[in-house]
Amino acid sequence: MELAGGERPTIVIGGKGSSLSSADVYAVARGFRKVAIDPAALERFSRSQSPPPHPVAVESISKFLTTAESRAALVVLINKLVVSDGAVRPIFLSLIGEILGLQSGHSSLDFGSSGGLVTSLFKLNGKHPDEFVGATKVEICLLEKSSAASVGICAMLDCYASALVRLSDAVAAFSCEAARADVAFFDLPPSGDGFSIKDETDVAADIKAFLLGSKTVGQLNSEPFSEIPLVHGSFRGAVRALHDRTRVELNSSINVRSHGKEIALVALVFRLAMSIQLMCEISLERAMVVATFLGNEEKRKKFMEDFNKRCPSLDVMREGLCFISEKTASGSDSVEVLHGVYELLVILKEILAWEAAVALYALELDDSIEKQEVNDPACINVNSENEKVEKKVEKKKRKKTLGRGTSILWKVFKDMLNSQNDASIDNVATFGHWAELLALYFAPEETKFHTLLGKIKEIVESNEVRRLPKIPKGTLDFGKEQMAIREHAFSVITDVFKRHGAVSLDTPDFELSETLMGKYGEDSKLIYDLVDPGGELCCLRYDLTVPFARYLAMNNINSLKRFQIGKVYRRDNPSKGRYCEFYQCDFDIAGQCELMVADFEVLKVLTELLDELNIGDYEIKLNHRKLLDGMLEICGVSSEKFRTVCSSIDKLDKQSFDQVKKELVEEKGLAVATAEKIGTFVKKRGPPLEILSELKGSGSSFLGNSGSVLALNELEILFNVLEKTKCLEKIVFDLSLTRGLDYYTGAIFEAVFKGSTQVGSIAAGGRYDNLVGMFSGKQVPAVGVSLGIERVFTIMEQLEKEKN
Repeated sequence: MELAGGERPTIVIGGKGSSLSSADVYAVARGFRKVAIDPAALERFSRSQSPPPHPVAVESISKFLTTAESRAALVVLINKLVVSDGAVRPIFLSLIGEILGLQSGHSSLDFGSSGGLVTSLFKLNGKHPDEFVGATKVEICLLEKSSAASVGICAMLDCYASALVRLSDAVAAFSCEAARADVAFFDLPPSGDGFSIKDETDVAADIKAFLLGSKTVGQLNSEPFSEIPLVHGSFRGAVRALHDRTRVELNSSINVRSHGKEIALVALVFRLAMSIQLMCEISLERAMVVATFLGNEEKRKKFMEDFNKRCPSLDVMREGLCFISEKTASGSDSVEVLHGVYELLVILKEILAWEAAVALYALELDDSIEKQEVNDPACINVNSENEKVEKKVEKKKRKKTLGRGTSILWKVFKDMLNSQNDASIDNVATFGHWAELLALYFAPEETKFHTLLGKIKEIVESNEVRRLPKIPKGTLDFGKEQMAIREHAFSVITDVFKRHGAVSLDTPDFELSETLMGKYGEDSKLIYDLVDPGGELCCLRYDLTVPFARYLAMNNINSLKRFQIGKVYRRDNPSKGRYCEFYQCDFDIAGQCELMVADFEVLKVLTELLDELNIGDYEIKLNHRKLLDGMLEICGVSSEKFRTVCSSIDKLDKQSFDQVKKELVEEKGLAVATAEKIGTFVKKRGPPLEILSELKGSGSSFLGNSGSVLALNELEILFNVLEKTKCLEKIVFDLSLTRGLDYYTGAIFEAVFKGSTQVGSIAAGGRYDNLVGMFSGKQVPAVGVSLGIERVFTIMEQLEKEKN
């Protein structure tokens, strides 16, 4: 079904894989695109059962939008009704489509209520609701919850603001040329190091791209120019946040149970409004600085008179912002707030036009700058009568050149104005005339503006001044020498795993959020979230253990010995041997078996791995989760604080006990006596059989705790087997070992390298009998170990360097 005539391009709604963008909405709102609903979508709705329509009750509150805003709201409404896949009748969709296809009358639509909208739709179509099709309760409910007006205006805001992001940076660079601004403040550190703000560094890099090769800049140090990265970066961030939310809202279904969507949108655009005000202020300040280069005092005075009379003032901007603040605080009308912010964008566009015109005028007055010729014979008349006579003399002078990007902007700006050949550079009013023309051209619907944006994009993307590409913090590249070491290590590791009868397994790099969350204790904050356009909440995997448990539960597997080598991801603070992306090599045994046999085999695999990798001296710290819980219970810690207290104890390998004690008391709320009692236990560390004998000796407080007794008995079995196989010499019984992951239930262990290369833990693992049951309800006991291969590689590379 086609909704509008003419040769305008068509946006198809409801087609397979189709989605609506802010640019689409803006184009329809301005009448540059027509809309059609996919026939298959209409056919799908015709097969659904719809209740009969009923008379529409019209509420007393009315809300009328501009023609463009109404058209934007209608196209959003159609898309949402189609996406929601509710019991909407095709005839009702066709009605909205027909209204959208009309040439005029959209400003008469009442978006104050669902009833008012339905009534005004039928009225505009020349029908009374009762005479035509009416509206069902489902349709009324969907209209009410669609927030079509707010989302439609947000889409227009998004399209307009996104265009001004590029334009504002280009105009600022142009002003830098005109004012001879110092560009040293654009030398910001790249955002990949984790200690800078990406939007600010990107703005600085883009400005440098425009100014590359300029021989005019570098003289003036002024705040309106030094603050460009800060203010423009803030504007970028606000626009991006709005864009991300709008993209989702445009294509999400209508949730009849949701509330507060308008409030969330208003919060985003209020942030945008604040950044627009700053943009207007800094743009006007730059224009004032550039005006000082307009020649003699008389000319500057006339400029100021014309500028103050015709350019939008900050007072207008501040009045608009006050209105938006009042409406936002009262929460009365989201549409008025959104409309107000759109008006602020229009003011920003006009101010940017004035800044561009003043900069262009100043550059035209400066005879010391070499400028490219505009090929169009109808270009602006800026040459004096004596130019031909003076050209030979000027050639002898060494002229300054504009930047590669700004020289292109200079030509594009003049091309935009080339039909106004009556303008003279000798007339001070010329720049005001240019400003008004540029303000007309600086709109997303203008062809000349799209040409300008295309040139800006080319300048930014192709300029060689762009910073060298970087990898994200916490990641590494590996050259051929490093890959040789890695391939050798992976070969050794795989051989050990297969020797013990393990089969290989692979799982996706990302999982559903519900799979990962709640399994890692306080470390859950380190999980990377992903945005899935399909609507599922996903995360990058934090380890290989939880995906393995999910795999067992999904496939109803009760017994499996597997190994897996793959990358995992943690949103951690990078440091030596600590990365955000790294390989783990996992060996796990799942299923029922004789007590502590699987635990022994996993530890045996770990010692074989570390021995055959030949990295040097290491030790394996070992503890038991039930023993740890018993210790905290004996010390008087409540069960709900067990895990958070464990996370503090886990820091003892990096901090003194006094520091940990302070955290336990001041942050975790433990009594000083309780913290000190914990200290007497966690300091116990030594040969396994000696510490075990002490803990099981007469008078030991652990003997009165059932969980601790069970743990000590299991450890006694494990230590005896390890001693008989001559593996015990690498084991240290350490009561401070906690392993912060929530899923451990039994023995826990951690391997630490003891050589000169400081990398921390190189492997860890333990028993997790309840993890599979979290997914399936069916308990499958399991134990495993994970080798942090990146840290092992660091050791091996250092050994290779020393060897060579």
